[in-house]
Amino acid sequence: MAKQKKLKLGAIIHGVGGNPAAWRHPDVPSDASVNFNYYKEQALTAEVGKFDLVFIADGLYITEKSIPHFLNRFEPITILSALGAVTSNIGLVGTLSTSYSEPFTVARQFSSLDHISGGRAGWNLVTSPLEGSAKNYSKADHPTHPERYKIADEYLEVTKGLWDSWEDDAFVRDKESGVFFDPEKLHALEHKGEFFSVEGPLNIARSKQGQPVIFQAGSSEDGKDLAGKGADAVFTGHGNIEDAKQFYADVKKKAIEHGRSPDDVLIFPGIGPIVGRTEEEAERKYQEIASLVTIENALNYLGRFFEHHDFSQYPLDAPFPDLGDLGANSFRSGTDKIKQDAKEHNLTLREVALGALTPRGNFIGTPEKIADLVQQWFEEEAADGFIIGTGVPSGLTDFVELVVPILQERGIYRTEYESDTLRGNLGLSIPENRYVKKKVTAEA
Repeated sequence: MAKQKKLKLGAIIHGVGGNPAAWRHPDVPSDASVNFNYYKEQALTAEVGKFDLVFIADGLYITEKSIPHFLNRFEPITILSALGAVTSNIGLVGTLSTSYSEPFTVARQFSSLDHISGGRAGWNLVTSPLEGSAKNYSKADHPTHPERYKIADEYLEVTKGLWDSWEDDAFVRDKESGVFFDPEKLHALEHKGEFFSVEGPLNIARSKQGQPVIFQAGSSEDGKDLAGKGADAVFTGHGNIEDAKQFYADVKKKAIEHGRSPDDVLIFPGIGPIVGRTEEEAERKYQEIASLVTIENALNYLGRFFEHHDFSQYPLDAPFPDLGDLGANSFRSGTDKIKQDAKEHNLTLREVALGALTPRGNFIGTPEKIADLVQQWFEEEAADGFIIGTGVPSGLTDFVELVVPILQERGIYRTEYESDTLRGNLGLSIPENRYVKKKVTAEA
């Protein structure tokens, strides 16, 4: 009898939040984005809820109009290493750019986190959409959208190759004989490609989960293709189940086209559930956070997606302006969706800006309503799991205390961890070392 598929859950720890005014809420520590105790409490809450992972997002460019969380926040690898020491089972996933880093360094960083945590590391591979990032890395120009994904494709190939530098039993560590390692089980990568030249080997062994889990966050055609080819999981975002189903099917199809099983790539839409014991309580929580926002906050927030475009120059209640190709080289899938929705629904700039900043999603209501929606998306193949964001300060705690027990009672979510590694809990296989695989093939 086939084992029943279980829902997967992750939590994004977002400091003072993705809302520019969220830090003003009385229940939010105003320094939450650089407050270790806050991150620790959130991670432990997620672990109590048997979540698969916590996720730390990142960015490489700010302006004075950036939201407060972006202005002053932890670097992912650093905070995840600290969280690894105070958690036991939950995965530790962080964002790191392929456009503004080197594969050898990144391979070392995530492998180190993997060892520190006992096999719980994951890398959210991004290509950095913000054009201003180039200014912080001594680059004349920000790579174009297609070029960024070509770089990322080779980058991932190099990084995975470096993670296979040592076969799993290479370190003998025999004190009697004085043999520390078997040199025949050490392999230099000797990669020479279009963007990278990396000799190797990497100076750290594989972990107990083989390699860190690869997450990918791009939803453009280039992003979906990269995910289908080399990612283990995908972070995405959709306003309705129909769009989510289409994306789910697209990525699974891409995996098959690259010779993989559709089960090799897990899909995690992000949601910001607002849970109330009654519908009225949930609505009150939404209004509390929405009321803190000004239209200036909303215009600045919207501008970031369009290369920090100044939207204050347009009439607020006129139709959303024609921006041409603006945004195509940054958050392409997101900006395309914003333009499309504005045109189809004849939205004003005010409506678009406020909708982007304080979206009234479907996941607002009683615990039973939220659980019903989560189960529907899961069972109708719109999601393999969800990334739970904090739409309101109590969002994660409310979800763990009120929604998780319902999902457990329905038998679609775990009551105990299956493993102490991220791959194990996600149900992903350990990647076979490429050099061992070659030996086995040669001997067959």
